[in-house]
Amino acid sequence: QVQLVESGGGLVQSGGSLRLSCAASGTIFSINNMGWYRQAPGKQRELVATMTSGGYRNLADSVKGRVTISRDNTKNTVSLQMNSLKPDDTAVYYCNAVVATMKDTVAYDFWGQGTQVTVSS
Repeated sequence: QVQLVESGGGLVQSGGSLRLSCAASGTIFSINNMGWYRQAPGKQRELVATMTSGGYRNLADSVKGRVTISRDNTKNTVSLQMNSLKPDDTAVYYCNAVVATMKDTVAYDFWGQGTQVTVSS
């Protein structure tokens, strides 16, 4: 079993900043890809940013220039620094990790419970 626990959500003014963190725990051999998705009311879940263990970053166009994703592979954590936040950034943000629990086994998606980010005008 793998658990992902998010923290750092909250209420922030438009133009403000927020930092989200996620920690993975459990039976983990490796985490190939790790990052953040979000889901706003009435909308589908969408990519925010992910990062592989090798350092490759994948950012949504809507957040490029405003967010920075980072990982600590030794601690199995990922953080998302969000700046210049807009009201349409309001969503539940979910941590995602592609985790192999044993050597030479397929890796599966695991999800956190989500943390609410609300950006006021």
